[in-house]
Amino acid sequence: MSDASASPPHAAPTPADGSGPYAERERLITEGLKQVYDPEIPMNIVDLGLIYGFEWAGDDVKLKMTLTAPGCPVAGILAEEVKTVIERVPNVHGATVELVWEPPWSPERMSDFAKKQFGYM
Repeated sequence: MSDASASPPHAAPTPADGSGPYAERERLITEGLKQVYDPEIPMNIVDLGLIYGFEWAGDDVKLKMTLTAPGCPVAGILAEEVKTVIERVPNVHGATVELVWEPPWSPERMSDFAKKQFGYM
């Protein structure tokens, strides 16, 4: 978890409980991102656990996400697809997608649905 003083006050991360002024937009973004699939793994990026969080500044959002491997050859294409999906959501002015590597992705980040599909449960 990052030091709260490192982020401007207007860009506070979303509460983990799904509440707050941006909850509905985040729900719609998440629904849209469930249509975006990792090109190498037959599963959407939400259930894979690649979405790390949202930071809002008014109607602009920064989505933090990761990839299953740092050397993913489609990183730029996937980030652009994610940005397009986000900007289609009503009341979202602009979107930035930030690829982060900490914490590193692991299969434990997957949803129960994905874990069952891949035999982890």
